[in-house]
Amino acid sequence: MSLIGFYARKFRTLIALIALFVLIKAPIVNAQEESQSVEPEWIQLFNGQDLTGWTAKIVGHELGDNYADTFRVEDGLLTVSYADYVPEDFEGGFKKFGHLFYKDKFSHYRLRVEYRFIGQQCPNGPGWAFRNNGLMLHGQDPETMELNQDFPVSIEVQLLGGDGTNPRSTFNLCTPGTNVVLNGKLFLPHCTNSSSETYHGDQWVTGEVEVLGSEIIRHIINGKVVLEYTEPQYDERDGYAQKLIKDGNLLISEGTISIQSESHPTQFRKIELLPIKPQDKSDK
Repeated sequence: MSLIGFYARKFRTLIALIALFVLIKAPIVNAQEESQSVEPEWIQLFNGQDLTGWTAKIVGHELGDNYADTFRVEDGLLTVSYADYVPEDFEGGFKKFGHLFYKDKFSHYRLRVEYRFIGQQCPNGPGWAFRNNGLMLHGQDPETMELNQDFPVSIEVQLLGGDGTNPRSTFNLCTPGTNVVLNGKLFLPHCTNSSSETYHGDQWVTGEVEVLGSEIIRHIINGKVVLEYTEPQYDERDGYAQKLIKDGNLLISEGTISIQSESHPTQFRKIELLPIKPQDKSDK
């Protein structure tokens, strides 16, 4: 074999080895790129059929006792119903408030709901609870709630419907056992209004809440931020909250999600959640 032929054969062998290496490595690189490009998907917390994944906690009843089928699914809608209540359930100083808890805890996410108020308020329901419900976020584990505890320690996105005449904002903030920092200052009052429009009647309303751990929470209606605050935290003055504080840390970075039953029938046709990576902060 000539010297030229020898080197030509060596060169062809080298080229074949390089091609084989590229073929072997290419699927691995593509798989890594594909894995990195996968975007989080919306999680349907309500499946449109039943209450799978949800557990009721009604005042005066053990966890899991869905008194009078308060929370039910009717025509594919998650419904807060008082059809089987009696006037005594909201009579005197005792109020049979309730909450429906989702099974998982969350920290960084965007929550989207479609809801509406319907029908008449339950007899003897408090005046402030007329067309009133709430999304309880960063909430305590329902297992830790006391039998007659009215509300879980949580950050409440208050849902309100109009009375047909007067202005009444929705996606407000209430703070059972908690505080937040609003406009740079620790906010101690129980509730504050958003800048949303009023939604009268039985119309459907779509809203979102962006929750970034203990950093910031934004209330959003039709793509517009109507309320924003930071540093959700336990209120040291509250007896229920005191039992949840660990090592003096007041900030709340995660928790349960629940919806309320406060005496006015409410329906939800969508409750979905989009996980957010902690480093992905919205510019909205």
